[in-house]
Amino acid sequence: MTLPDFINAMPALDVPFPEEVVTTRAVRSDAGLVVFFHFHQDFTLPPHAHGPQWGTVVAGEVVLTIDGQTRRHGPGMSYDIPAGVEHGVAIKAGTIAIDVFAEADRYPLKIKQPGQ
Repeated sequence: MTLPDFINAMPALDVPFPEEVVTTRAVRSDAGLVVFFHFHQDFTLPPHAHGPQWGTVVAGEVVLTIDGQTRRHGPGMSYDIPAGVEHGVAIKAGTIAIDVFAEADRYPLKIKQPGQ
């Protein structure tokens, strides 16, 4: 599955993961950050916490452990992570997820270099 061209034209984020692993596209407002994640390789993120986050799986599989409870999420399933609650995730290659962060500055927008 691929995202439509108009979504792919949105800005990428400066995330601490290589683009070979995950690509991002985002919409930011003062109220929050909406991110389209496309995982190209299996990916694991260790337990961490931050502000509120809500997400939905478009394709693939996300295994989330939220506050010690593990649950698999497939296409059409959503998840809600309250502020400050520890969570970790394992994501299968090919997964596309949309995550909404209450923190508008959770990840900075990637600055396009000349010629990009």
